[in-house]
Parts: sequence; structure tokens; C-alpha cells
Amino acid sequence: MTQPMTLLMTRPYSASRRFVGLLPDAVRSKVDVCYAPLIRIAPLTDHISLGDTAALIFTSTNAVDLASTLIQDRSVPVYCVGSATTQAARDAGWTAQFMGTTAEGLIETLTALGPDGPALHLCGVHTRNSIPERLTAAGFKTTSLAIYDQIAEPLTEQAVDALNGSFPVIAPLFSPRTARQFANQTTTCAPIWLAALSNEVAKPLKSLNYQKMLICDQPDAATMCNNIEILVNAAGRVETGQSAK
Repeated sequence: MTQPMTLLMTRPYSASRRFVGLLPDAVRSKVDVCYAPLIRIAPLTDHISLGDTAALIFTSTNAVDLASTLIQDRSVPVYCVGSATTQAARDAGWTAQFMGTTAEGLIETLTALGPDGPALHLCGVHTRNSIPERLTAAGFKTTSLAIYDQIAEPLTEQAVDALNGSFPVIAPLFSPRTARQFANQTTTCAPIWLAALSNEVAKPLKSLNYQKMLICDQPDAATMCNNIEILVNAAGRVETGQSAK
């Protein structure tokens, strides 16, 4: 190849930077990273009152990043979905416990654990899985507080140029909403290689003209990193005229 392929990151900037930092050096050396967030995180509050909250629940690094600037008390136990969210909470100073890679895992584990007192799920406006309602029904009183909105954004000019070019574009997608935005905005000329965090994320992407799509069998950063490495190597072999098999 005469220039590196593009790794197109559509998550919010801080989450994208965190993910790129997890990739092996050998992968990062083969790509030009294009940051083109399709979601802008817009804070909805400048204060969070914990009151009698006995535990916090985080299901995204976006919530951790914002909450860490609004909550001074780090003594409240924290329960997290996903290794990246757990690590972000720990880095922010909380004693955070990993409760699985999905909301289902968190609900099952917390229900079995039976922690004391009410919990507060800090999240964005656009959420799924009804975590507070399901935990409350299971006997663990939980409320939710949307502390940010996820504002849809168009692809950046740099991203559009890459997608309209002739060099490979590797695009990892992490949520169904972002995948739908990406599919609706993308008309590709470039060979595009897709990685989806789950089957739900993959559904809207199937309308695109792509070279290959890998779907994570575990919805976590490690699996996504592994799939990105596979796609980068496969795209590189195709560009140099070798077999992609």
C-alpha cells in the first residue's frame, strides 16, 4: 500500500481514544486513526446528589467521565457493565466491581448478591434494558438519573473523504443507535471492513456494501480489539494482492 488504511472511530472522542489505546502497537502502526464521533455527549446537570444512595451503577464510560467531575465522594460502591467502564471507574477513584459484559449479567449478578440499600444508575437519555425497573422488581431498589444526552452528529469531512476514497476503511461500531446513524450516512466507494459489538449492532450495517463484517461473540473491548486486528491484517493482504483467507 502507498498509505495506511483508515481506522474510523465513531464513538465519543474520549471513549474512542481509550479504545485506540488498547490496540496492539502492530495494529496502530498500520492505520491512520480518524476520529469522527457520531454522538456528542451533552451534560444535563452540574450537580449530582447521592442522598441515601448506597451504590452506583455505571453502564458506560461516558457516564463515568461526567460523574467523576460531579461527585466528590468515592466511598460509595460502584457496579459496572463492561471491563472498560469498570477500569474507567477505578481510574476515577471508585472501588468498582465488574458485573459482566452485558446488562443481563449485571442484573443477574446484583440480584444474586443482594446488596444493601438503594442504587442509582447514572446514564444517558438513550438507554436500553430497563435496568432500574428490573432490579427493583427483583428486590434491589434502583432508580436512574440521566446526566447527559447523546446528540447525533454527522460524519466529519475527513471521514466522508476516507469513505469516498480508494483505501480500506476499518469501522468498529459499538451501539445499535450509532450503527443506524453510520448506515444512514454512509455511501461508500472505499473498501469497508466492519466490526460490530453484537448482533443488534450488526443489523443496520447489513444494508451497506462491505468487504467483511465480524461480530463479537463477547461484547467487550478485548474481543473488539481482536476483531479489528483480524480485519486490519485481512485488508492489508487484499491491498497487497495476497489471499485474504
